[in-house]
Amino acid sequence: MINLAANLSFLYQQENFLDRFSLAARDGFKGVEYLFPYEWEATDLKLILDDNGLSQVLFNVSPGNWDVGERGLASLTGREQDFSVALSQALDYAATLQCPRLHVMSGLQNGEPQEQRSVFTKNLAFASEKAASYDIDLLIEPINRQDMPNYFLSDVNLAADIIHDLNRSNIGLQFDIYHCQRIHGNVTQHFLKHQPIIKHIQIANPPYRNEPDAGELNFSYLFDEIAKAGYSGWIGCEYIPSSNDPSTLNWANDFLNSEYRHD
Repeated sequence: MINLAANLSFLYQQENFLDRFSLAARDGFKGVEYLFPYEWEATDLKLILDDNGLSQVLFNVSPGNWDVGERGLASLTGREQDFSVALSQALDYAATLQCPRLHVMSGLQNGEPQEQRSVFTKNLAFASEKAASYDIDLLIEPINRQDMPNYFLSDVNLAADIIHDLNRSNIGLQFDIYHCQRIHGNVTQHFLKHQPIIKHIQIANPPYRNEPDAGELNFSYLFDEIAKAGYSGWIGCEYIPSSNDPSTLNWANDFLNSEYRHD
């Protein structure tokens, strides 16, 4: 079964953020994700979710100061205390929003790779213990360095190795099809290889990170492979619509079963 979640940081960008929830519900989405909730009170977001019959399925632990270029804290030497504070904030938000998973961004390269991997692993082990008391999964996601230069975790196999080394039931892989294609290619091969540790999927079609039916990948085939593999989790629509025309969501109608149709 294909369970789509609207990524409200990417979809409906012509509307104010808080108005995007009702648009997602109108279009048939049952779940939403986005980058960060921290600009708003968690209780206010929960009311909006409930009013629209939506589940919060994912958001990110604060990456530090995004506006000055920080892209995560978890692998940065000397920033362990900052990461701990960000993690506590995210867990409190997740508890209020009843969100069962958080994406932990690694951060940019800032030192010797093996030392940075060690810091990342130690921080994830610490975070796993904290998240377990909330019954929350922590996810790590490889991100391509064309879109996010110098991002530390830029290899799907490295992410899988870290997850296997940690061997924690609440740490898994966030498998982003767009990033996998840009990093490695061979998306189906990588999905099937790592499917046992995948706890969340995100989608966009290269080369321009647009909707699934606008780009170089055959998403009809990929959705079939995902379903055949028995994946039953959420698939986040983290793509940039190729235009503001609502017909860019037509590809999803069969999955959303929405009464609202785009002509």
